[in-house]
Amino acid sequence: MNWSLRAARRSSLLRVVKSAVATAAAWLIAGWLVEGPPPVFAAIAALLTVQPSISQSFGRGVERTVGVIAGVIVASAIGLLLGSGFWAVALAVTCALLVAWALRATPGTANQMAISAMLVLALGTATPGYAVDRILETAIGAVTGLIVNVAIVPPLALGPAREQVAILTGDTADALDRLGSALVQPQTAASLDDLLAQARALRGSVTAAEVAITQADESLALNPRRRRSSEEVEALSTDVRRLFAITTQLTGMTRAFVDDYDDTIAGDRYATAIAEQLHRAAHDLRLAVSTGDLDLSAEEPALTRPLEVITAPPTHWMLIGSLLVDLRRIHDSLAAHPEA
Repeated sequence: MNWSLRAARRSSLLRVVKSAVATAAAWLIAGWLVEGPPPVFAAIAALLTVQPSISQSFGRGVERTVGVIAGVIVASAIGLLLGSGFWAVALAVTCALLVAWALRATPGTANQMAISAMLVLALGTATPGYAVDRILETAIGAVTGLIVNVAIVPPLALGPAREQVAILTGDTADALDRLGSALVQPQTAASLDDLLAQARALRGSVTAAEVAITQADESLALNPRRRRSSEEVEALSTDVRRLFAITTQLTGMTRAFVDDYDDTIAGDRYATAIAEQLHRAAHDLRLAVSTGDLDLSAEEPALTRPLEVITAPPTHWMLIGSLLVDLRRIHDSLAAHPEA
């Protein structure tokens, strides 16, 4: 069984500070506007509403408010009939979960309905006035959390997107170098299997970059910093599409090399020339990582022009031809303008 108390990535310190500010502000505002017991519902709503993106904050606020409204209604109805004893609380929680199931509510909303029903009966009296106050508290907390998240450095998920694109670029460069080296060195069955496995593993890096780009794009929704950041997200997305094309060609080249390999390929002059261009392509990608710019169209990349073979090689002609086709496509992807 795999489980851990530690998250893969810790929340930013800024989000921790904003959560604390939102919780304190919601407590003070709700306590001032709503008379009665301590505004626990407002504090919890504010704490849960501060999320990694504005759109998630809005969604969590709506989820929290809807869940509280439904849970309070269920608890109030049961409380008026059965009071606030153990069986009333148990029945309220069960009914809240059944209502959530019937409405196909999200897990978060379903849990919120059950928790709210339990808290209403456990902490207060099931009267209409008490129920309305708790709903008002929750709305105050959700709005406060959303305002704090927007007002204090609205969150953008650009950092993880940049990081994943850089990782994908570096992984692709490493794979280009590995294939280039394999073309000029004798290989064993085990090394060929490893070479192909590593090339296929690039798909995982592509997926991670695509997920990060999606999260970055989602963080722009409802975000006042959207205008200044949308172009960068689009540029990163374009980079990932170009890198996906390169990894696809590279995996195909590796597959062809593994399938048609024999011991004499290491001495083939065409294979040596292809290997040199693969190393140059890897150099271009590493240069892009170091400069933070994958636009290699401004100046001719190190992979200057696709290798041209005037006469067919006497041996390995099928493999060399396949590698040349994919090499030309890699060159085109590197040299293409990002907006193309």
